[in-house]
Amino acid sequence: MKILVTGAAGFIGSTLTHRLIARGDSVVGIDNLNDYYDVSLKQARLDKLTGYPEFAFEKLDIADRRGMQHLFAASRFDAVMHLAAQAGVRYSLENPHAYIEANLAGFANILEGCRHNRVAHLVFASSSSVYGGNRKLPFSENDPVDHPVSLYAATKRSNELMAHAYAHLFALPVTGLRFFTVYGPWGRPDMALFRFTRGILAGEAIPVFNSGEMTRDFTYVDDIVEGVVRVIDRAPTAGEAAALDSPATSNAPYRIFNIGNNHPEKLLRYIEVLERCLGRKARLELLPMQPGDVEATSADVSSLERAVGFRPVTGIDVGVARFVEWYRGYYRV
Repeated sequence: MKILVTGAAGFIGSTLTHRLIARGDSVVGIDNLNDYYDVSLKQARLDKLTGYPEFAFEKLDIADRRGMQHLFAASRFDAVMHLAAQAGVRYSLENPHAYIEANLAGFANILEGCRHNRVAHLVFASSSSVYGGNRKLPFSENDPVDHPVSLYAATKRSNELMAHAYAHLFALPVTGLRFFTVYGPWGRPDMALFRFTRGILAGEAIPVFNSGEMTRDFTYVDDIVEGVVRVIDRAPTAGEAAALDSPATSNAPYRIFNIGNNHPEKLLRYIEVLERCLGRKARLELLPMQPGDVEATSADVSSLERAVGFRPVTGIDVGVARFVEWYRGYYRV
């Protein structure tokens, strides 16, 4: 297949691209290489891909309407994996317009490109953040998601609604994937594991919000990629498993799946595992809960397992150790 991967210089995008190439797909990757975090890390991820003849890269912003129209018209993709977005819950309090431009206007350009160029399957990254203030755990795709607690979450929920409209109106097969706290080698520097590792090695106190009383469904990146690849290969059909009282299914060719580890861990245990892997103790700066954050996440992945025969399997003892090995090698520390 010829597949477009947006956000190809990103953490998940670059990891996924390696996997798609390895199985024989042709991949076109786009990324705007913005400076939300260290651009040299993004470039290093791209450098690992540029030697493959099956990979072509174009620096392009998904919010560039004309550029996106030209890309879709010229390339004729079989499938699209849309990962490009302005990420981060806390940053959405500082720069909300970045989220409107990338996550809403940019996503509209993706939908239009797929609609007008007969893309057989659009898969896009949503987020566990859409569950917002929900208290019932684990989170199920059948739960209502009407109370986002951050602008980032609101834009991701908007993506799900926009996608359903296109699936209904234009018979565009679309699958949305709600990712749960992805971590691993080549990860994002704004995420907890990266920040904790950097701080511990520098002998600095690491900020721990809600005094550490947090639980997360930490999901290793290779498990995310395995789920994504299986979903790409299985486009939904109209009326499949439709249940009008369920937000996850529809009479349109549209599905929503959680991809999480289905094994939530306390944040303080996550830090303990990291301490063991680094061979150093952390100094904790205990802080209050941050606006837009939630105390706990946990993924019900039974729908994903029924649909594609997969559920994430990598525990944090293994995943954190692999991240530390990569971090020490990449930064030579």
